[in-house]
Amino acid sequence: MSKLAGSLRHKGERRYHFMMLVLGPILWALVLSWVWKYWDAPKLGHYVQLYVAYFVGFTVFMLLMSAAYRASAFGNMVLVGPNQFPELHQMVVDGSREIGLSKAPTTFIYNSNGLFNAFARRLLGGRYVFLTSALVEANNDAQVRFVIGHELGHHAAGHLNPWLNTLKLPAHIVPFLGKAYSRSREYTCDTIGAYLSKDAHASRGALQMLGCGCRRLNPQMNCEAFAAQEAMVPPIFGFLTEINRTHPRLTRRVAAIGAGVTQAQSGMPEFIGDAEPRFMRSTGR
Repeated sequence: MSKLAGSLRHKGERRYHFMMLVLGPILWALVLSWVWKYWDAPKLGHYVQLYVAYFVGFTVFMLLMSAAYRASAFGNMVLVGPNQFPELHQMVVDGSREIGLSKAPTTFIYNSNGLFNAFARRLLGGRYVFLTSALVEANNDAQVRFVIGHELGHHAAGHLNPWLNTLKLPAHIVPFLGKAYSRSREYTCDTIGAYLSKDAHASRGALQMLGCGCRRLNPQMNCEAFAAQEAMVPPIFGFLTEINRTHPRLTRRVAAIGAGVTQAQSGMPEFIGDAEPRFMRSTGR
């Protein structure tokens, strides 16, 4: 994890990350002790060995799928580079350098048939960022810079570290903990994306575009009005629907960046994730 990404980490992620790191090894120890105890048991031994074989097989399967996905990406998606969409490539390079990555992730654009999405992955040790064509087409340059920054944030903040994720894996069985941890990571990456974009209004607009998805209406979006919809979400069902989601509601994510703008304009020395608001120069509404 880069030092800058650590300073931009959402305070909720710090708490959940600590809980996952504590519970994960404890649960691993319990699982391994259970396997050791019952490996040769007359009745349970067969099932224990079968479960271990399933786990090993699943691990091998995931490695093979990663290799297959990487092959499919290079064969069917468009690799962004100095000679292919150089402006997008420069966004990735500049953002990677600023956030402290030693090397810019390999970046692809692919035809999503209208689906808005972007995601970061680790494939066989390599860092990758994937952008859908619909998302790039509908957003302006500043908004795309935020999206790229968000995905770079997952790499810089260590969210895709395979060893740490394996260590924390058993903690996901704790009800709602894994989902809460995932949502807090999204807030962290929104912060990093806004930091790298240097444009708070565009950052908020990029999130709202995930809900709007219309290039024609993009310049007319009112992020304050969208964030105000959060007050219309029924409290009980809003809570019940959110606790099972890996991503926070868009209204909350837009409001979180908006809160950072307000704090910066008020001279408060904090931003989302307790980071310093050096970049918060809102250029719109």
